[in-house]
Amino acid sequence: MPIVERDPWRMQYFEGVACPDDVFVPTEDPDCYRLYPEHRWIYNKLLIAESQGLACGPHGIVPDRFPVFSKPIYNLRGMGMETRVFHDEKSYLDGRDPGHMWVTLLDGEHLSSDVAVVQGEPVWWRHVQGHPLGDAMFDYWTILDESRPGVEGPCGEWIRENFASYCGMMNLETIGGKIIEGHLRFADQWPDLYGRGWVDALVELYAERTWRYRDDDRRQGFSVVLHGSHGTRYRHPPAEVVEEVLAEPAVSSVQITFFEEKAADQHAMPPGGFRIAIVNCWDLDAGIAARERLALAFWSTQKLVPKRRRRRRA
Repeated sequence: MPIVERDPWRMQYFEGVACPDDVFVPTEDPDCYRLYPEHRWIYNKLLIAESQGLACGPHGIVPDRFPVFSKPIYNLRGMGMETRVFHDEKSYLDGRDPGHMWVTLLDGEHLSSDVAVVQGEPVWWRHVQGHPLGDAMFDYWTILDESRPGVEGPCGEWIRENFASYCGMMNLETIGGKIIEGHLRFADQWPDLYGRGWVDALVELYAERTWRYRDDDRRQGFSVVLHGSHGTRYRHPPAEVVEEVLAEPAVSSVQITFFEEKAADQHAMPPGGFRIAIVNCWDLDAGIAARERLALAFWSTQKLVPKRRRRRRA
């Protein structure tokens, strides 16, 4: 299948979808970077900030005002790695890193928006709101069923000005209507919650350079995340537990989001924790209950090592 998915836990969304052999539908940023050399500058977060007139600069340039948000200029692994806030000049000077940048600390609604673009014209939007836990982790995401004019207006104009020749999906992460990063792909975490026939329309976009998705059964959904601690070698839960969770009517899909055979530190994960699983669902309470069921299953797979008693000194 020419929908190229590097994470096997997300192949479930594309299995059985007809796609011509000569069509390449990317889901990973490294593939997009190679595929679209004319537009790859979107992965330069410093250029993203400059293109919107935001106060920003590479590390080495001292900000005029604090606080500022710091991050790598390029990060094709994602997951909010190496991000932090500098509250004053001393913390900034002590924490400067080569290849990093700062930008004014934005306020407002934090959204991830998927956009279908045909020759530089945005023709379809879907917005997802993140509910943060801190340290670049999210408790869950709400897949919204309404539009966001405050994003679609200015960001749509930004796409028209900068990507006139582009045709394909685009993902924009925004805070308060300002773009903080962009991707030449869609968010492959929740395509099952976009509606019936969406993946077929996705293939047609890349194959025929047109967008004909009716989007007539749009509804609110949720993507609930289970995190664990860093430094633990996790094992996948029993398959029957996952099947029990999937049997719940409000649950759409379950992703076990790590490679069991790889060491924990070989995964790209947010600073605050190790992402273990994701439950996509139509009801938040059902998703949280499913997450708790999976958490118990993961706990049961871990080896418990008793602590050694300290010897008392004579």
